This record gives sequence, C-alpha cells and structure tokens, in this order.
Amino acid sequence: MIESYNAVGLISTVWGARNRDDIKRNIEHLHGMMKAASWLSSLDFPVRYVAIPEGALQGFTDEVFDTEHATFARESAIEIPGPETEMLGEIAEEFGVYLVAQAKATDPDFPEMFFNIGFILDPEGSIVLKHYKSSPLFPVEHSVCPHDVWDRWIELHGKDLDSFFPVVDTPIGRLGIMMANEGSYPENARALAMNGAEVIYRPSYPHPATGNEMFEVQSRARALDNNLYVVAPNTGTYFLTPESDWPVDTFGGRSFIFDFRGRVVGKHEYGGGSSYMAGVIDIEALRDHRARSQWTNWMKDLRTELYQMVYERPIYPKNLYADRMPFNHDEYHKQVNKRQIEELQKRGIWAEPWSQKAGGNMGA
Repeated sequence: MIESYNAVGLISTVWGARNRDDIKRNIEHLHGMMKAASWLSSLDFPVRYVAIPEGALQGFTDEVFDTEHATFARESAIEIPGPETEMLGEIAEEFGVYLVAQAKATDPDFPEMFFNIGFILDPEGSIVLKHYKSSPLFPVEHSVCPHDVWDRWIELHGKDLDSFFPVVDTPIGRLGIMMANEGSYPENARALAMNGAEVIYRPSYPHPATGNEMFEVQSRARALDNNLYVVAPNTGTYFLTPESDWPVDTFGGRSFIFDFRGRVVGKHEYGGGSSYMAGVIDIEALRDHRARSQWTNWMKDLRTELYQMVYERPIYPKNLYADRMPFNHDEYHKQVNKRQIEELQKRGIWAEPWSQKAGGNMGA
C-alpha cells in the first residue's frame, strides 16, 4: 500500500544563464526554497515528491536571444548526469524526496546538439528517469527532439513507448514527464498513461497562455482523460540575465496540481515572486478508481482500430534535423510553420480563411 503524501511544486525566481557557471546560483536558490516549502507542506502529509519548473536551472536564454544551436550546446547546455544534477541529487537526498526537474542538455550520441530533458532523482540522489521532450515550443525553442532525429533515435533506443515516453515505477507511484508544450497535445499524456503513468510532471507555460487559461485547461484535461495526477508548477519571476536589475513575471503564475478526476488539489495563482504549492497525492484512490469505475476510467474503452486512421498519414516531418542544425526563429517560420499550414489546407483538412484567398501572406 502507498500511503498518501504531499507533492510540492516550486515556483522559483530564475536568472537567465548565459553559460553553465551561471546555473549554480539558480540551484542555490532552489535549495533555499526547499527549506521553507518542504517543512511547511509536511505539516499535513509528508512531502515525498517535489517538482521544479521548466527553466528553473537555465532560464530560456537560447529562445529569448535566438542563440545559434551549436553555440548554446557548447557553452550553456549541461550533461545529465553531471555537476548540476549532482547538486540537485544532494537536495533530493537531504529532504528525502523524489525531485523532478528539467534542463537543456547534450547527448553524446548527437554531437553539437542539445535536447530538452526532464529527469527524476530518487531520495538517494540517483537519476531514475530521463525523458527527452517530444514537442518543443514551436517556433522559438531550439531544442532537438527524438522525432527530429527519428531514424537514428530508433536505431539507438528502439521503437516502443519506453523509447519516447518512459515511466518509472517507484514506492510513491509510477512517475512520468510531459513538459510545457508537450501537454498541448493530448497524445503525449495518453502515451504516458498507456505506459502506466500515475503522476505526471507538466511544467511550465508562458503568459498570456496562462492568463487565458490554456495551461490550466490542458493540464486538467490530461489528468481527467487519463485518470492520473498532473503536477504543473510554473516559473516565477524571470531576470533576463544574471545582471538584470528588473525581473519580469513572464509566466503569469497559475500553478496547479490536478487529481485523477481533474479536480484541483493544489494551486498558487500568483507568479510574480518565489513561492510554492502543495497538494495530496493518493495513489491507492487512483488505482481503486481505475479498477472499479464503470464509466469514468476512460482508457478501458479505447477503440484503437478506429483511432489509428487519424494518424495514418504523417503531418509533421520526421528527421527534420537528421542532417542539419536546428533552424533559427525566422527560418523555422518559413521552412516549417508555413509549410505545415499549407499542407493541411492542401489536403482539405483546414479551409483557407477569406484573408488568404484575397491575397494575404499568412504572416510571412
């Protein structure tokens, strides 16, 4: 039996890192936050799971400054495992928690490239899961994802759910990762659920999408659709560089924890500072619901043969970066975004808007 416990989501201030040396300050800040967050949250149930927002280690320097991919990989991306994950491992061990985090990181099999990688550290400080983000924030995020190097990825890792949507079975439940824009697509959460996930980490989303409730609606729906917990901490105030005098609330707050029925069990509306949220995780109740419900344990009713037709024809191009470095912002818009829209219109899936028929330029 897994006893109920508290999950904590940190809402941290971030100083945008220009290089790996700048990351230490952010980790020291996270350590300081843990002392308050874990102590106060444990007055109810023990804290056994802590989630750190996306960007908490490095910020989003590569995206904001449209940094050349290989330059960022060489100067700012970390290694996993490496010195930074060792520091985080010490925090996990000190507080006796499963610590979930994210970083832009290199991979020895793909020289001069970096991926956006989520990872989980156990209470002994060991990495027990790594997940490579499958849907970067288009068009600004420069990270490579497994689909961009599809053929090589399958050659190295195989072609199954574990290759793309790993889940780790732990004493606090089965844990998975679905970062930021990955949660914009229901397929990513469903893949994790079909691989056994019970608690999914889903950080962070920028304003105005948080203020417009996209982040909440998506995360809540993914929890309800798949009968699992979604822990969705958002980043706090953001200093563009370590020397910046003034921070910006770029992310707009609205951090949440949703349970397996889509209900809010923890939230923090404000994001203009450093804070945290907490909520109870009851794995036994989740498992009981999945086992006994006649209706709202939805996945038992999947008519998979029907849905396979939806995905028979490819849409987004695989192997996009198999033989080249990732596009910058402008190149991506012209070479990918615009062509994807045109392809959906060509197939008759989307109808052209009147403005385009009248000679509009589709934002080019």
